[in-house]
Amino acid sequence: MPSLAPPPIVLLPGFWHGTWCWAPVAAELAARGRSSVAVDLAGHGLHARRPSTVRERPFSTEEFATEHSPVGHVSLEDAAELLVSQIKKVGAGRPCVLVAHSMSGTVAGRAAEQAPGLISHLVYVCAFMPATATPAAGYLDAPENDGALVGGLLLADPAEVGALRLDPASPDPDYRGLLRHTFYNDLDPVTADASIALLSCDAPARIAGGATALTAQGWGSVPRTYVCTGRDNVCRPALQRRFIAEADAAFPGNRTHVAQLDASHSPFLSMPGALAGIVANASCGPV
Repeated sequence: MPSLAPPPIVLLPGFWHGTWCWAPVAAELAARGRSSVAVDLAGHGLHARRPSTVRERPFSTEEFATEHSPVGHVSLEDAAELLVSQIKKVGAGRPCVLVAHSMSGTVAGRAAEQAPGLISHLVYVCAFMPATATPAAGYLDAPENDGALVGGLLLADPAEVGALRLDPASPDPDYRGLLRHTFYNDLDPVTADASIALLSCDAPARIAGGATALTAQGWGSVPRTYVCTGRDNVCRPALQRRFIAEADAAFPGNRTHVAQLDASHSPFLSMPGALAGIVANASCGPV
């Protein structure tokens, strides 16, 4: 007799973040009787490796800006392979709801294309949802992303070091203020600073630079929800709408369900209850 229990939920953090960022949402989901597991993106969390120059004293901004990233080899293919293995473990033979934040959306897309049967519903949380054969990095400078602030935080050339590099430990008040305004503009400063302290330095550039050919039998067959965030300074609202429009034009028979939050790029911290409600209902149809 088939199980009537709702599918388990896999929570995937985006660039520079780890499983810690999903803890408030996981608690809210548990209160709703939903099982969830946060997993780290390749090159992040327990898979993160920091450049050695970040620990050197005196600190050299020049050396920090030129040291090749210890996660620079991690590709979109590697990240998707890890994610598929994580979903298989969490689901234990059952398909899961996959929730992807920010740049991890491109990894979710590759995983869904490769193994659509493992995913019952995709939830993109202010995430990059690239069109077929288009790298997520190609959207960073798109007109629809005008006003995004991440570029001002990068302290190295991604083409040179192999990563999008931040300095979460920077003592510079202007830089730290920009970090808060970019990721956590609707959080109190104390919580924002605690979150900044947990960020990784490097996000593998090859994840953002990879592309996936999407098909109707693969990614296009998986139901999806997009959670738009109206105060987002990383993936701007106009770019979020472009992702939705491109996906619906490519796969009109499987249109995107859309939910809206008046939140920053980090609604898992600022609106965990509202986000958990959207995620909990995602596998039941429109939200």
